Amino acid sequence: MTESKAGAFDAVDIIRTKRDKGTLSPEQIDWTIDAYTRGAIADEQMAALNMAILLNGMDRTEIARWTAAMIASGERMDFSSLRRPDGGLKYTTDKHSTGGVGDKITLPLAPLVAVFGVAVPQLSGRGLGHTGGTLDKLESIPGWRANLSNDEIMAQLQDVGAVICAAGAGLAPADKKLYALRDVTGTVEAIPLIASSIMSKKIAEGTGSLVLDVKVGSGAFMKDEARARELAETMVALGKDAGVNTVALLTNMNTPLGLTAGNAIEVEESVEVLAGGGPEDVVELTVRLAEEMLSCAGVRDADPAAALKDGRAMDVWNRMISAQGGDPNAALPEARESDVVYAPADGVLVELDALAVGVAAWRLGAGRARKEDSVQAGAGVRMHAKPGATVRAGEPLMTLLTDTPDRFARAREALEHAVVIAPEGSRPAQQLIIDRIA
Repeated sequence: MTESKAGAFDAVDIIRTKRDKGTLSPEQIDWTIDAYTRGAIADEQMAALNMAILLNGMDRTEIARWTAAMIASGERMDFSSLRRPDGGLKYTTDKHSTGGVGDKITLPLAPLVAVFGVAVPQLSGRGLGHTGGTLDKLESIPGWRANLSNDEIMAQLQDVGAVICAAGAGLAPADKKLYALRDVTGTVEAIPLIASSIMSKKIAEGTGSLVLDVKVGSGAFMKDEARARELAETMVALGKDAGVNTVALLTNMNTPLGLTAGNAIEVEESVEVLAGGGPEDVVELTVRLAEEMLSCAGVRDADPAAALKDGRAMDVWNRMISAQGGDPNAALPEARESDVVYAPADGVLVELDALAVGVAAWRLGAGRARKEDSVQAGAGVRMHAKPGATVRAGEPLMTLLTDTPDRFARAREALEHAVVIAPEGSRPAQQLIIDRIA
């Protein structure tokens, strides 16, 4: 038994309570998170509790308290000093994606929203496995740096209006420890633990409003729409309980977003969107998320699509990249080697599996298997057709990119069943935005 500010409890008793489908008290939850963060609860005990939560769940009150306890384990940022030119409070809004393939949306989205006078503190992460990381993409820009102090974040939000950077170690340190444990104990899928992990960091970040992009499909963490919906509803409730105006979109991740999956090639595609072009699905989701973020921040009648076309969003992008040491006009790294995958038959491309493309990009060097691995800036997959397109046998479907050509064979293995081509006349129904949850 260990003493703490929350009282004295026995970890085994807490495990038994949840194992037997009981409800943990607020005091038990506070003690558990505090004691585990301090090392007073052993990893094997927390692993047992996580498994009990996976199997038996938590109610809304428990999840809210668990999230609050994780927030309380570290610092909480405060953006209340940000001001508009007229001296009024500058509202903050943020977006979080549960991760997918080709998901470069944060890059054009943050400067686009900042055009309308709303501050966007986008604290982002790195890729692991088949899902790409925002910071990995941006680090392909020469000179750009991900790590900023809190003072630098505040100054950039005041001056530029948008920042994309790494989250500091002081935000929800309990989550970092819990996430590492879940990753090696088969409890990553527990919705209460996923929701509290995401929302503890986002709430601690201090944003006034939040839009969640919850991906569902083969390339997403959540393959099943019902579970994705449950996760979205849980996170929206957590945000609202914490006073953060929160909404969620369920979006399709059966097919990669855009025509690129990698790092530098996704930056290139993002710049195309900021220049008023780019793939239709990337533009559609960027604009819709911008509308939701602006609405949550109280901005009405904004036209994000116009701000992409007239160059205003590009202006903010250039200033944002420059403020973090990057050169927005510099040439991006290119892979030294390429290998083309050709269409095997005539017809209509009806399926391009996101997971397969993501795994291929990862195997080419665009992603990492362990957190300490490095990534290749130029590696990835460039797609030449998306579902609905008519293709001819022998036409290029994808170009594989890497600095190390011995990676091509395993990338091709990942893509063996990625493509389905049907007779002409077949046109797949592609619904990008599945639902809105508020």
